[in-house]
Amino acid sequence: MTASTTTNSGDSEAKANKNSTSSCLNQKVLGSRRFSNYWWATVVSIGGIGFFLAGLSSYLQINLIPFAEPTQLVFIPQGIAIGFYGVAGLLLALYLWGMILLDVGGGYNEFDKEKGEFHIFRWGFPGKNRRIEIKAPLQDIQAVRLEIKEGLNPRRELYIRVKGRRNIPLTRVGQPLSITKLENDGAELARFLAVPLEGL
Repeated sequence: MTASTTTNSGDSEAKANKNSTSSCLNQKVLGSRRFSNYWWATVVSIGGIGFFLAGLSSYLQINLIPFAEPTQLVFIPQGIAIGFYGVAGLLLALYLWGMILLDVGGGYNEFDKEKGEFHIFRWGFPGKNRRIEIKAPLQDIQAVRLEIKEGLNPRRELYIRVKGRRNIPLTRVGQPLSITKLENDGAELARFLAVPLEGL
């Protein structure tokens, strides 16, 4: 078996898309470009800008927010505290938008019978691990495994068990998939690869 991690510097839907033929199965993995991330990035951006302008208005005694009167706030301690919250909100928003722009965690799983290999690709953070890739022969895949854990922090993940390696995760990071979708995806992949489906 050969496996490689490419370290060169350097795709989003509401659910994982799949394109398959009789000899190739391609599963698109949703990364940071989820609706929930867009929602929170927008909300945090608006809140951060509002708090920052309120704090700045309190300091300059110039109303920078037309629909409010932040100039009536005493800069210390009210104005400076609000300004601090604004800066913190803007930094968090910058981080969220950066994650979305870079699509961290996004990628695809490709299983190609013609080439006789599988290819797992994910986008990572900037740096040596910006592109994360794993390649190995299909014949090394021993099983498809489901891992389902309910509770306050539910865990629903799909893995492939590969000879000589730890289990390789196939599902997206973050919001867990529904149990029905996870089971259907696992069954489809197991049929395609002609290997057992474990964890049911």
